[in-house]
Amino acid sequence: MRLEGHLEQAVEGLIGAIKGSEAYDKYMSALEAVKQQPGLKQQIDEFRKENYVMQNTGDMAFERIEQFERAYSDFRENPLVSDFLAAELALCRQIQQINFNITEALNFE
Repeated sequence: MRLEGHLEQAVEGLIGAIKGSEAYDKYMSALEAVKQQPGLKQQIDEFRKENYVMQNTGDMAFERIEQFERAYSDFRENPLVSDFLAAELALCRQIQQINFNITEALNFE
């Protein structure tokens, strides 16, 4: 579906504003740093995948969470990994807040 002209311009402006934000700059810098280390992005993706599966399959037993935390404890202490995950989370929260503001302003139920 193609957006109407003025709406498309507004979306492009919003994208530009996001790309100009501190959260986006930090995310892009952290992503570039991660990509400089062979295999690190792939390891992060695997961590995120396992975390997602654990959270979305109802596998939140205390033992499973402990096992996951132990398995990735050293990995998450890597400054490149922790910086990337923090930057990614900040950008995701920014996008979530934008989405919340839009749906709230439109009385979208």
